Amino acid sequence: MRTNDVRVQRVDSTLLITIDRPQARNSVNATVAAALAASLHELETDPELRAGVLTGAKGTFSAGMDLKAALRGESPAIPGRGFGGLTEAERTKPLIAAVEGFALGGGLELALGCDLIVAAENATFGLPEVTRGLIAAGGGVIRLPKRVPYHLAMEFLLTGEPVSGARAGRLSLVNRVTEPGEAVAVAVGLAEQLAHNAPLALAAVKNLVRAADGVPEADAFAVQRKVLGTLTASADAREGMTAFAERRAPQWTGR
Repeated sequence: MRTNDVRVQRVDSTLLITIDRPQARNSVNATVAAALAASLHELETDPELRAGVLTGAKGTFSAGMDLKAALRGESPAIPGRGFGGLTEAERTKPLIAAVEGFALGGGLELALGCDLIVAAENATFGLPEVTRGLIAAGGGVIRLPKRVPYHLAMEFLLTGEPVSGARAGRLSLVNRVTEPGEAVAVAVGLAEQLAHNAPLALAAVKNLVRAADGVPEADAFAVQRKVLGTLTASADAREGMTAFAERRAPQWTGR
């Protein structure tokens, strides 16, 4: 699905996905959610694509749910995939959020649904849902306490007060803090760095991190043994070891 509200661009092996509704601060309505879901499906199913970058147009990441559209009865969620077609979607390929400007409410939840976050130092992160009589139900309440210490997460969730990209970096909420206007370039560079690694191994890391979340270590190691058994039998694992022995760059096939 292609719409004027979501732009998709290929940068080498990276899919750059841009929410393009600057007149609405790149808020998410039903159309945007469907287009984001379609873009993520393209990322997942195209073997030439190794990673994705999600950003917003004209200096704003996303102000979250389009409240006007919601009042008209539009849903910004996709069944089985969550808010924006992203927050509950199962993905095997890395996705990086490149945040400039506001990442508020569902905007922050989109970023939290990504694997890595790059943010401009003057970006703004916040979950103001409680000030609207709501909660951060797109993953904010669930994910944020796993990313920052409990009391800091509760400050976000209970006060609704925003923090800057610079402070988000100090809180380890984001991976990279950049100069204003540089978030996309840094995120694309990071995506291309990931593309040098074996796609099956990247997917295995993501799978195991999800499977090990909140379970006893013994159960997590049991899952890891299965994942590792499949991985070590792959052509890519043999290629990685062969390339190391031959002192050359590996040629991954994803098999």
